[in-house]
Amino acid sequence: MTDDLDAGIAIEKISFRHLPPLDYANPVAEDRQSHRHNTHTFHLLEKGTVHIEIDFQQYQMEPSSVIYIHPDQVHRTTAADQVTVVSLAMTNENLNPEYLKWLEELVPVKPLALAPETAALLAEAAALCLKVAERKADRFRHSILKDACNALVALILSTYLTQTKSTGKLSRFDLITKAFREQLERHFTTTKRPAEYAQRLNLSTAYLNECVKTATGQSVSHHIQHRIILEAKQLLYHSDQSVKEIAAELGYDDYPYFSRLFTKVTGMTALSFRMKNRD
Repeated sequence: MTDDLDAGIAIEKISFRHLPPLDYANPVAEDRQSHRHNTHTFHLLEKGTVHIEIDFQQYQMEPSSVIYIHPDQVHRTTAADQVTVVSLAMTNENLNPEYLKWLEELVPVKPLALAPETAALLAEAAALCLKVAERKADRFRHSILKDACNALVALILSTYLTQTKSTGKLSRFDLITKAFREQLERHFTTTKRPAEYAQRLNLSTAYLNECVKTATGQSVSHHIQHRIILEAKQLLYHSDQSVKEIAAELGYDDYPYFSRLFTKVTGMTALSFRMKNRD
């Protein structure tokens, strides 16, 4: 797929029996290391079984299923057996702006099992994209590929929205939770207290917590802490910053407090997490 990403769109269908060794000179081997893409990535699993880790959470995919991975999400493939998969990657510039907006609201997402008729429809759309991608000499190849791939994205997006609550059907609790999550994503490095998010949303702290807990089963504090620790995990894995430097970057001048918070949320120290995930 990297050969085509200069144009901002890449799609391919690949089959392999097992994952290659980590040191094997193969693009699939690179997916075994935790990484991020600067694209929106979609995987349609047609055959086989895949174990994938996204933001340090483990998932298993069985056919037929689809997964959307946002550019900010750290992921890696941990196991695969007898796999056939169609993979699509698109940059922000090539995505329909309306679809991009909805994709931003989907994060985080999990692998989604597909009903037979839905799987068949997505397979047909993917097949069209693959055929267009092969037409290297076509004068309008990129434009046609962009339109075809956006159609595939729309079908995937519609499938996700069909199996979850659409915006038009959200309860007031869900709408407030959605607004809180948007604020959290923008301000988690500077805003740590539930009362501050309640103030941003013109709500009482108690009511915000009631809405979020009803919608998600977890408190506002839980979401704040876990979003901060997720970012800390990503920095621990991908950077060489010290734990103290990471704490400061995430808005904690009180380094011992940050260390205690990390241990409370993850069950291990930050240094232990770094050593475990870099082995």
